Amino acid sequence: MKREDARAGTRLAASVDGDADGPRQEQADGGGVAHSATAGCHEGAREVSSQEARRAALREAPVVLVSACLLGEACRYDGRSQRSERVLAALEGKAVVPICPEVASGLPIPRPPVDLRGGTGVDVWAGQARAVEREARTDRTEDFQRGAQLALEAARRFDVTVALLKEKSPSCGSQRVYESGVLRSGEGITTALLRAEDITVVSDEEL
Repeated sequence: MKREDARAGTRLAASVDGDADGPRQEQADGGGVAHSATAGCHEGAREVSSQEARRAALREAPVVLVSACLLGEACRYDGRSQRSERVLAALEGKAVVPICPEVASGLPIPRPPVDLRGGTGVDVWAGQARAVEREARTDRTEDFQRGAQLALEAARRFDVTVALLKEKSPSCGSQRVYESGVLRSGEGITTALLRAEDITVVSDEEL
């Protein structure tokens, strides 16, 4: 596994528009229930297909952008790492571009934990949500957006098409993030930006 230098200068990135469509309501009668169940099966099948497509993209990628904490770097908010042997095995033979968006933006190690408020990462780029320190309520949205832009800069510099990122992070989560203290479906601020630029994001929990 070869590491590339992921240091990048600040550059503005395009905004990400959120999906304005709300959840579709099904009819309450028996036919509606059956339709809802069928739709649920189809959604499940599509998700499995999407996961396989992401895994395949990761297998084929020669260069991968990776959350640095998964590689063993002690850069988490609590000063620890999240070294993952599954991640290291999946990256065998690949060039790796380590990135911690939060540290890249200038935030310290350790640092206060941050939750998203008002929505997920897509909503942050749409100006509808914020990244806020859990205890002090300090707004860190600009820091998190700057870190996301630096991650995108690194991806572009090394022709990265796939990123392998830490789940549940307000920056790197790709399936679940903490919003107002509650774990919910959604993606982090960096993941939202990378996906808007057609970069495939794989969760460490998908391996």
